[in-house]
Amino acid sequence: MRLGLALGYWGRGPDPRHLELAREAERLGYDSVWTAEAWGSDAFTALTWIAAHTSRIKLGTGIAQMAARTPTATAMHALTLDHLSGGRLLLGLGLSGPQVVEGWYGRPFPKSPLTATREYVEVIRQVLRRQGPVEVDGLFHPHPYRGADGTGLGKPLKPITHPLRADLPLLLGAEGPKNIAQTTRIADGWLPLYWSPLRTGVYQASLAKAPDGFLIAPMARAVVCDDVAEGLLPVKAMLGFYIGGMGHAAKNFHADLMARMGFEEEARRVQQLFLEGRKEEAVLAVPDAFADEISLVGPRERIAERLELWRTGPVTDLLVTAPDPRTLRVLAELNA
Repeated sequence: MRLGLALGYWGRGPDPRHLELAREAERLGYDSVWTAEAWGSDAFTALTWIAAHTSRIKLGTGIAQMAARTPTATAMHALTLDHLSGGRLLLGLGLSGPQVVEGWYGRPFPKSPLTATREYVEVIRQVLRRQGPVEVDGLFHPHPYRGADGTGLGKPLKPITHPLRADLPLLLGAEGPKNIAQTTRIADGWLPLYWSPLRTGVYQASLAKAPDGFLIAPMARAVVCDDVAEGLLPVKAMLGFYIGGMGHAAKNFHADLMARMGFEEEARRVQQLFLEGRKEEAVLAVPDAFADEISLVGPRERIAERLELWRTGPVTDLLVTAPDPRTLRVLAELNA
């Protein structure tokens, strides 16, 4: 199991620790470093900055949101950064949810998310393979565009720039069972939002036909500390925000996922409290047991024991959100 460093997206501004952590991760032998985006900082610019200050570590978008760019624009970002970094990019993509797609990007959330994702990936694959002009007879991402409101002058094109790698790895963030199953068919890997090494059966059917070499790269908060309960608070805060705030009361993919993992009553309670504006109560209502299962928190000895659970499962890459160099070093030593 390889280790990666997940830096996420910025809060109010750039985090001055991110570059230091990325360089330390490279020095310690981490395989990859990942950036993200929501409705603030973007994934590619921060990753390019890290690329310029590193030389070996792979560079992942975890995740870049599909609604933020047309698939050809995403392919242009990918092939450009892959060239500049010497072939280090891992392209992680996600559809996000209706609240973000429609509220932030001002676009309709696709009525058939699986079809939209499949077309998006197909366009990117055609760009990177550069075997001919991009042509997709799609419902959501037709190339060229031939809609009634167009000019009819669209011409199939292939990229001027020759991509460095036609097989640049593409991973998808997916949560629903059908979405995960499709990911095993059209992508090179999967970026789970929550992964519990104690509940791998939740995904067993969806991953049943995953091909050899398929990447499974979940993210997990990691921190070496003496007080487990205190160390879990940032995990619970994240869960409270995602389960309660990253969705609508009637449509929240994150709450649905927590429910499928055996915490349905607790998920609905967290969601209700958050939507009522009782955010602190929502965070406290997140079960310690769930937060603990999807993270690596506590003294070195405890993390060593729990890391073995992750190593014995199907995870190929563990992407840790670690707040300090010490935690990065301990994980590297334990995973050696």
